[in-house]
Amino acid sequence: MLKRHLFALAALSSLGFLPMAQAADKVVDDRFYIAPFGTFLQPGGDRQSDNGWGGGMGFGKMIDEHFNVELKGFYQNLHGGTYGGTDMTGGIAEAQYYIMRDTFSPYTVLGLGGMNTSHNGDSGAGLIGEAGAGFTYEVSDNFLLRSDVRYRYNQNFNANLQPGTNEFHDMVVNVGFVIPLGEKPKAPEPVAAPAPEPTPVAVADCSTMDDDQDGVNNCNDRCPTTLPGVQVSVKGCWIVDVKFDNDKAVVKSEYFPSLDNTAKAIQEHPELAIEIQGHTSKTGGFKHNMLLSERRALAVKKYLVDGTHSPNLTTRGYGWTQPIDTNDTEEGRANNRRVQLEVEGQPQLPLNP
Repeated sequence: MLKRHLFALAALSSLGFLPMAQAADKVVDDRFYIAPFGTFLQPGGDRQSDNGWGGGMGFGKMIDEHFNVELKGFYQNLHGGTYGGTDMTGGIAEAQYYIMRDTFSPYTVLGLGGMNTSHNGDSGAGLIGEAGAGFTYEVSDNFLLRSDVRYRYNQNFNANLQPGTNEFHDMVVNVGFVIPLGEKPKAPEPVAAPAPEPTPVAVADCSTMDDDQDGVNNCNDRCPTTLPGVQVSVKGCWIVDVKFDNDKAVVKSEYFPSLDNTAKAIQEHPELAIEIQGHTSKTGGFKHNMLLSERRALAVKKYLVDGTHSPNLTTRGYGWTQPIDTNDTEEGRANNRRVQLEVEGQPQLPLNP
């Protein structure tokens, strides 16, 4: 009866080797491993022996999603029966086919090897073949429980260890664990699709733009908020056509028409904060010229407001710190003795009117 059942088990286990498609999206675990195990052995009736115990060690490698190959050695002992106890020492090479790989992973196994059998002082080497089914249970990446049940065929040829036959059929139950060596392969991090190239944004050409409409393009305009229609320098800054005699802060009558136009523009835009800036040539002491430039700015402011209150008009003297021309000639020094206006506190930069 046992013999028929064991043959049926072997036939069922062979079905596990039918081809199965490997999942394309799984990472292949191809580590080596060691696998100690204990064995319960239920002999067939031909041995005339009681069941027994044993153990061994396997060394294997995971090949791919479905296959392991393994070499194992073992020692097993059958207790005394009609013909006394039996010691069995052997090794086997086997292939395991995993129906799936997961935390719980069922597999079938086929193996072929050799075994030395010692019985009542005699011994003989023979051939063994095994077929069975089992499972592993993954406790962690580097530790799995494993168990299987196998049919074993043993042919001792002409050893004649027991009368009547050299062919035996046994059932083997193995329980142990698997220790994979090394780190378990991980799935690669998903690679994000490259971001699409940004659509080029057309950048306006500053040389073609004039936001404050003063006739100076934005590239060259150092005072981009001057009022439209006022007189500006080549750098776009509002200037007042007022020049002063050396070391003087008196506005000459020849500049009154220009100042009248400036006053009109200021009155039309009372919301703007405007700084009246006084400048000097580089003659005399620094402190003296700073005070002189402030007096020039105040003189222009007095004319522009003509006694009216104008809190958005402020004055400041810059002395000779912001020349617009050379101080090495009389003509250049005359150009530096000037007043100019800045709207809404724009940065004060050296200008070239």
